[in-house]
Amino acid sequence: MRERPSTPLPCIAVGHGPGRRSALLGVAALAAAGTLSACSRTAPAPSRATAPSPATGRAAAQAERALLLQVLAHPDDDLYFMNPDTRRALDAGTPVVCVYVTAGEADGRNKTPTDRDPAPDKAAYSSARHQGLRQAYAAQLGLPVFTRWTTSAVRLPGGFQVEVDSLQHRGHSVELVHLNLGMHTPEGHMGVPALWREPGLLLRTLVPVGSPLSAVQTYDRESLVDVLVALFERYRPTLVHTLDPDPDIQRSDRLTRIRDSEQPGYSDHADHTAVACFSWAALIRWTQRAKGGPPAFAATAFRGYYNNHWPKNLPPRVLKDKAAQLVPYGAAPDWNCGNPSGCGDYNVGGDRPLTNRKGWVRATHYRYPGPRLALVPNAGGRLTAYGVLGLRAVRYTEKDGEFDAPADLGGGPLAPSLAAVALPDGRHLVVGLRLASVQDGADVREIVALERQAWKGLGNPESDPDRARRIGVPVATAAPDGRVHVFVRNAGQGISTRVRDRSGAWSPWRELGGGPVQDGLTAVVGDDGEVHVYAAGRDTVHHWTPEGPAPLSGLPTPADAVAASGDRLYYRPPASAELLSTGGPRIHFPGYGPVAAAGAYLLGRDTDGDVRLHHAGRTLRPSTAPVTLDGPALALTARGPAAAGLSPDARPWLWRPTQARA
Repeated sequence: MRERPSTPLPCIAVGHGPGRRSALLGVAALAAAGTLSACSRTAPAPSRATAPSPATGRAAAQAERALLLQVLAHPDDDLYFMNPDTRRALDAGTPVVCVYVTAGEADGRNKTPTDRDPAPDKAAYSSARHQGLRQAYAAQLGLPVFTRWTTSAVRLPGGFQVEVDSLQHRGHSVELVHLNLGMHTPEGHMGVPALWREPGLLLRTLVPVGSPLSAVQTYDRESLVDVLVALFERYRPTLVHTLDPDPDIQRSDRLTRIRDSEQPGYSDHADHTAVACFSWAALIRWTQRAKGGPPAFAATAFRGYYNNHWPKNLPPRVLKDKAAQLVPYGAAPDWNCGNPSGCGDYNVGGDRPLTNRKGWVRATHYRYPGPRLALVPNAGGRLTAYGVLGLRAVRYTEKDGEFDAPADLGGGPLAPSLAAVALPDGRHLVVGLRLASVQDGADVREIVALERQAWKGLGNPESDPDRARRIGVPVATAAPDGRVHVFVRNAGQGISTRVRDRSGAWSPWRELGGGPVQDGLTAVVGDDGEVHVYAAGRDTVHHWTPEGPAPLSGLPTPADAVAASGDRLYYRPPASAELLSTGGPRIHFPGYGPVAAAGAYLLGRDTDGDVRLHHAGRTLRPSTAPVTLDGPALALTARGPAAAGLSPDARPWLWRPTQARA
């Protein structure tokens, strides 16, 4: 187990005194089990949330070069949860910056398979984990694992110093930024979660052995947000990876939760959740402070310990490559790396990522799944695409086979995935999930819709403030009768719906039940002319009509979202590159992740992560392969099929198969 069991204790404000060596042990059951923490407060009414940013229609900012910045709670969160995406971006030449908020010192015991109770030394264990990260990223750059890095102390605006480790090789670069906040307060409470909950609390840093930093620093909640904003401003990323700010509700007994290091009721470590909340609060502040409009970046949030609760979605080849990145991080006690404090996190080395029953390495799941661009075909076969840039909605219009500059549509701060449909009069309706407030005690999530350049709040299918944080990203489809059906996964892991009639009036939220399913719904009009919704469950494909669940029988378990074209379904089974399909012959289209379907065309990624189109028994690839975020989008237009997505530089790409070859 990498981190300590995450059972919080009552919050106490901390002064500047030195931290003690004792570790937090999971000893206290919470009276309010199922809340995010013992210090959570009842959220106030949504009226305290901000209003959606207005649609200006002006040109949005576009970046000149790509850079990926990741914000992590612990060393190795990126290796477990964000790969293979990080590796794909790095291989494509995108510079990578990793920001680690905590020192990762846990209880200071660098356990080995033969010594499960070593003497605790927090400063040494933190140093060993830092060394393991350098080894892992040196290997990803194609260098020997013991390659020497440039290590320095960097002073940020506001006076805080951070440790920065840098390495470049053949035009590729990685920087590891360590804030080194202590994982626990002097009283043994979990540090960063307490810092998020209590504005007046102070949390000290830990100085790892061998660090270029020499002095202990003290953070409060505001200073941590400001430091993250300063790092965003320093590096100006076009792609930001964060952890999950709103983890799924899971119902497990207390002993299982403590053994699995999950906070009460939720499928993740409390540090992951708190750091994710800090990250999104900092992104929002960065966009609000930026001069000349929001900076041009896309964001992705990755699930954490969620991976242990749902089917594993990486096929053997992809899993082998991902797990291999953890071997130099975990290392072994007999490695000679030159760091007297240790050469890695020994509990993670060797084959242990693959033999660990928790299976975190075997999946990569997104908190906000779905294509990065919502495509709407127009007259003449051209496309309009809607995406999220700088946490605001933007519109791209196709001209001469390419998308033009993005137009700002506001609505922010928005989750990364939008839905869009054409209304009977030709106008477009855009629907998204908005993080209306990100702060402890006032977290508000709402579904919003854009129509006639104005945003309308559609509320939330959950009335309880804490459950309301757990909703998914909306999907929408236009029925033949002119109504628009919006669906969202609710906190109970079933689905809820609202319907817009032809006059523009919306029904109330209505729970359809069913589930449990993963987020990543698919809503389509079937061959029968009716609306159908599909989602991946733990056991099979789940199916709804607007009236409620309509169970399907005999379908194997999906690993990811289910694609639908007419009445035919497509998806990959757990831990497999194979593509399953219903209602037709077997299709040979190996890869990983969900596919998109339109007519007789399928779009997905092969096991190298490259975009591929399948049609009539042939697999086509672009003449110039785009590097794409998450899942690409597919639409069938009057000019034939078209695929589109966002690249790590936060710019859109568009591919029509006339530019393809088999």
